[in-house]
Formats: sequence, structure tokens, C-alpha cells
Amino acid sequence: MPEQDPKERIRNLKEVPLGYTAEMAVTEAQRCLQCKTPFCVEGCPVGIDIPGFIGAIEQADFRKGIQILKQKNLLPAVCGRVCPQEEQCQQMCTIGKARKDPCKAVMIGKLERFLADWEREQGEYAVPPMIRKTGKKVAVIGGGPAGLTVAGDLIKYGHEVTVYEALHKAGGVLVYGIPEFRLPKAIVQTEVDYLEKLGVKFRYNFIVGKTAPVKKIIEENDAVFIGTGAGLPRFMRVEGENLLGVLSANEYLTRANLMKAYSFPRTDTPLVTGRKVITVGGGNVAMDCARTALRMGAERSLIVYRRAEEQMPARLEEVHHAKEEGVEFHLLNNPVRLIGNDQGWVTGAELIRMELGAADSSGRRRPIEVEGSEYIEDTDILIVAIGNSPNPLVPGSYPDLSVTSWGGVIVNEVTGQTSVPGVFAGGDIVLGAATVILAMGHGRRAARSMNLYLSSGRWTDLEDALSLCRAEVR
Repeated sequence: MPEQDPKERIRNLKEVPLGYTAEMAVTEAQRCLQCKTPFCVEGCPVGIDIPGFIGAIEQADFRKGIQILKQKNLLPAVCGRVCPQEEQCQQMCTIGKARKDPCKAVMIGKLERFLADWEREQGEYAVPPMIRKTGKKVAVIGGGPAGLTVAGDLIKYGHEVTVYEALHKAGGVLVYGIPEFRLPKAIVQTEVDYLEKLGVKFRYNFIVGKTAPVKKIIEENDAVFIGTGAGLPRFMRVEGENLLGVLSANEYLTRANLMKAYSFPRTDTPLVTGRKVITVGGGNVAMDCARTALRMGAERSLIVYRRAEEQMPARLEEVHHAKEEGVEFHLLNNPVRLIGNDQGWVTGAELIRMELGAADSSGRRRPIEVEGSEYIEDTDILIVAIGNSPNPLVPGSYPDLSVTSWGGVIVNEVTGQTSVPGVFAGGDIVLGAATVILAMGHGRRAARSMNLYLSSGRWTDLEDALSLCRAEVR
């Protein structure tokens, strides 16, 4: 796929990949073998008919392709850009397996993006016929990928759906976390507009647990879905972490993305900038921070990660783009102390070199400190991007919800139902920080269960729920 030149793109916020032309998409679709057993579908958390939409592209019937795609995925423009297809559908592709490389597989994600972009360019969004209204009211708490999926599915079942979103825009991590150069916000808004056309209602700046008690929302609705995500940042817990200029990735990216700090002072949200920026972490969020720092004017942007490159959880594409743009990788290093000046601003990080030992519970070799290898790396800003935990607001304000030791809401794996009858949950509030498509898969499963719950009356016990859901799957 054509891309912006690295030297140009670090000076703008425009999307890096430019998208397939129609001719490119047809040529790529022709690589698909249309396998009798489509393993790629098994690798998709929402079960998209991948051979079906690729076959339509091959015939240049793009309208049919997007119709097939949207039967299972309401956010194809988003998923085509940010989902790790190389670890999911493309990993299962027969061509990729034959070449022992998921990057040589049919580019399913890029074809998905092409169809979504084609539909947007046509300016025509087919609104499916609605089922007769059921009179049932559903509340969706959180307007991220899982919540949007639930809302889209349940409105089609004929239920009345209201999404309660704490921020002033829907999209969750899609709008506050993922940078514009990876996912333009206009694309997310287009998907939200589509849901509004279907009849979904959105209530913004509404913090369930603060604006209104969780109990009140539950009592006023026939069913509730909790999709509040994993927005609680983790910190390193080292000396100096409270210095000025030390930011969580959440704050840094929210200011830069949702609050448009890149255009300050035309917008009213500033962003701390510096000539040299260190980002601690090795995931996609760390890559987003390091690449954003360059676009915000940093002369040097460093990734500090305690493991080796092959152990980094970030997508290969994101690491590749970061390297192209000049991000420096300081691998097998870890901060042990942050250093500040008399004004309380961070000026450096004391790093220690690491070496890899035996495998830990994650299956990766455990990093071990090399004694006496400490050194100081100067910095103007340090961003902590080492992961997130589930948002504690809703579970914390409604103790009847059972949660795990790490704060995730406990649900039945088949139905998505919580410990509270009629209350379901999914996405990162259950999984911890995961992918967009996995959150959507949770949303789809919960929506199916919620519809059965609403249609069949109150479930008397868990076995009733499981029986209904198994019957639906069959």
C-alpha cells in the first residue's frame, strides 16, 4: 500500500498509509484461493465472511463487498486500519502459512479498509430495514468499540438503545488514544453518524457513577451493557515519577488527539513538548506516543523497553513505521529512577541494562537487571506507556458487580452476563487492554445474549441462559 514519505509525514498529522486504488484492491483480491475451509474466518473474532467480501472485490463489485463485510462488522474503516490482522485472520491465511509468514498472506485488513473507504467516498450508507420496535430499553455504558457494536446490533433487533458516554465524543480509545495519522477522527465520526441514522441515541458528558448512579441506570432499563474500557494508566512506581514532565500515555495522547493540542493555541488544550522525549514501553501505545512526539516538534524521540525487539507486543507495521520516522530504540533497558531539577521538572532517567533469563508466565524470556550497568539518559519529557487497567468507576460505585483481583468485571464466557441479572459487560473492562476487534467480538456476543434475554423474558438461572445461547449458535 502506498504511504507518505517518512520525512514528510513527521511534519504533519495526515494518515501514513494512503490506501489501495481500485486496481490494487482487485489485484490483491485475486491472490485469495477461496479455500473450501476458510481458516481466515476462524481467526476473525467477529466471524466476517472474508472469502465472500474478497470474492466481491475480485469481481469489482464493491457495493456487494461492503454489504457482506457489514453483516458482521459495523466498523470496517476502523478495523481495517488498527486491528492486528497479522495475528488473527491473516495468520490463518493458507497463502501466509505456505510462505511461513503472515505478512505474505492476502492483505485482508487493507482490503477491508478499501471497501470502507470506497463506501465513504460514494457518500451512500445503506440503512438496513428495521425490525418492529420491541418496546425494550437498553443502556450502553461507554461508547468505545464494544459499546458501539452492542448498540448497532441491538437497534437492529428493534430495541431502544441509549449510549452513555463520559467524553464529548463517542469512540472511546478510537478518538482519545489512537493518533490521527493512524486513524483519522472523521472516519470514527462517520461510523457514529451511521449508528445515529439507525436510531441509536447518544448522551455525551454523562459519567455513569457520577452524573447518575449505576443503580438508577439499571433500574430504568430492561438490560444494560458495560463497556467502559481500560482507561486506568499503570505507572512504574519509581522515584521521581511525580515530577513535572512525566506523563501517562493516556494523558499525552488524549491531549494530542481528542483535545487537539497539536493546534494550540487555536484550541485551548496545551501539550508539554520537548526537544528530547523518552517513551517507556513496547506496545502500540508506546509507538503512538513516540511517533506523536516527533510530530509535536521533538528533535529526538526514544523508546525505552526492558525486553528485546522480538518480544515487543507492538504490531510489526507500527515498529517499522516508527523506525522509518527516526524513533530511536533503546532495548533491554529499564528506568530505575527519574531525575529532576530545582523547579520540579524531569531532566533525566537513570536506566539499567537488562539481559534475558528464563521464560516467565507470558512465555517470554524474563528481563533481569545487569548489576552495575546504570547510566543517565537526559530527557525533557518522559511518557509512561506500560499498559492500562480496567476503568474502576462503574464497578467501584456498584459493589454488586463481581470483579477480578485486577479490577476486570467477571462475566460468563458464553453469554457475557455479569453477576447482576440483566447486566452484561465486554471489551477491555473484561479483557484488560486488548484489540479493537476483540472488543467488538465481545460486544457481538453480548448483544446476541441480551437480545435473547429481552425476547424470552427474565432468565431464571444461568443454565437457561446457556441453553438459549447454545441454541442460537446452532
